[in-house]
Amino acid sequence: MKPIFHVSSQANHHIQRFINDLALNEDLSAKTLTQYTSDLRHLADWYERKWHRYQEEEIHFAPNEMTTPTLIHYREYMQKVRSLKPKTINRRLNTLKRYFEWATQKQLVSLDVAKPLKLIREETTSPRHMTDQEEASLLRAVQNHGTMRDYNLVLLMLHTGLRTMEVCRLAKSDINIGKRSGRLLVRSGKQNKQREVPLNATIRHALTTYLATISSDDAPLFASKKTGGYMGERALRHLILKYIKAARLENISPHDLRHRFGYVMSERTPLHRLAQIMGHDSLNTTMVYVRATRSDLQAEVEKIAWQ
Repeated sequence: MKPIFHVSSQANHHIQRFINDLALNEDLSAKTLTQYTSDLRHLADWYERKWHRYQEEEIHFAPNEMTTPTLIHYREYMQKVRSLKPKTINRRLNTLKRYFEWATQKQLVSLDVAKPLKLIREETTSPRHMTDQEEASLLRAVQNHGTMRDYNLVLLMLHTGLRTMEVCRLAKSDINIGKRSGRLLVRSGKQNKQREVPLNATIRHALTTYLATISSDDAPLFASKKTGGYMGERALRHLILKYIKAARLENISPHDLRHRFGYVMSERTPLHRLAQIMGHDSLNTTMVYVRATRSDLQAEVEKIAWQ
């Protein structure tokens, strides 16, 4: 259920001006722009209805009305009154930082009041770790119930760690397979960055047979059965979830296939090389694959249990 915000027309005007400028000048997805809008409307709603609820005159959100102490109170409201998760709070604070940086550049304010604002410290835990048995069950489900396309798609994700959007955009011509090596080209990864991803012998062997079934080099590697064009992310996630369900696996998402690759590779690959393969901008992102998971930590403390 989408949150309902009651904000003034003046607040909506200031927020929409920011969103329109981003839509015109930056290559951001509709999902990102919607999230920015929601985050800023949440701030405006708090500022107009809760922060000034005891004042008689009507107060409207505007960038030049905000101060650093006001934003600190907003952070405390999210943390102590709403008890929101640090991840949600920090996402909204980062939106504010981007908004007020933009407002400063546009000379709507003379000072970036969000710059001193500190994020909430988060306990970093590693994502879900898919086991060997779960991977085998998933692949068996695809072999028994799926097509050659579906099997190659799932196998590719497990052996390259590609994001779902990167898999959707692959064309046959993006795959290059030789006798002893292979690679694929991610033309438009996160933040539109290109990178080459090496292909191991397992996926090279599977793809060689599969590629022979695709006539045109310009054709999508994993075409939609409905349209014949590129598969959408939503359709791809639905497809993978179907096989996860068929394998009777629980608490596993399509993105966990990427995590599975990260965990397996981190056991034998230097982090800086793994970061390059997975398209991470920072080694801090890759570090999640060498940190202990909650189950790992639970197993450690169980070692000293009396029962």
